Amino acid sequence: MASSKTISITLKIWRQKNANAQGNMETYSLKDVSTDSSFLEMLDLLNEQLIGEGKEPVAFDHDCREGICGMCSLFINGEAHGPDRGVTTCQLHMRMFKDGETIYIEPWRSAAFPVIKDLIVDRSSFDRIQQAGGYISVNTSGRTVDANNIPVNKKDADEAFDAATCIGCGACVATCKNGSAMLFVGAKVSQFALLPQGQVEASRRAQKMVAQMDLEGFGNCTNTGACEVECPKGISLDNIARMNREFLSAKIVSQE
Repeated sequence: MASSKTISITLKIWRQKNANAQGNMETYSLKDVSTDSSFLEMLDLLNEQLIGEGKEPVAFDHDCREGICGMCSLFINGEAHGPDRGVTTCQLHMRMFKDGETIYIEPWRSAAFPVIKDLIVDRSSFDRIQQAGGYISVNTSGRTVDANNIPVNKKDADEAFDAATCIGCGACVATCKNGSAMLFVGAKVSQFALLPQGQVEASRRAQKMVAQMDLEGFGNCTNTGACEVECPKGISLDNIARMNREFLSAKIVSQE
């Protein structure tokens, strides 16, 4: 079996001590990077080099490294999660880059995602949007009905499942020129709006989540579709349309 190819790269990385500090791009050189390694493994290699030189390593977020949690959110060469499609940063491999290439690495750029340090941002605004209405009422009295006993149209079930695959990474916000979170909110509204279990809070869910989204400082939808293109889970723009319908329906109900 042929050995993996190695490349040498130049990294331009955003360094920032904390949310109040003024950040800047710093340049690093890295040699003998295996093209079979993931992007995060490359950053691990860089940090080993920096530690060996007595320098502070680059802070970046990660957890599962399996494309599930969405923690590894990076803006790479002007693209959320880098040049590949349908993958998170941890699933991006160095074979996507050329020998001698300069790679620019930045955190998500959004007022609603303040930088904590270097490449790590605070995405707790997403949590607050979820807490505002992204849940369903559950009867825990001991007389609960198994979810499988509730008939659901297959088309609705499939679309709800597709919406629920959103991992809340924030790529939609980072790639939107208005910093809109409508794809995220649309997905979280849709996964409940399509199922009978989600109907109890239906009249207020969209209103509460949209209100919290606005409160967090996210911008309006640009209608350019960049969010769908950059989303690692391929969340459809149809979810934004559904959220708008749910929002308007709730407004009408509340006025009756």
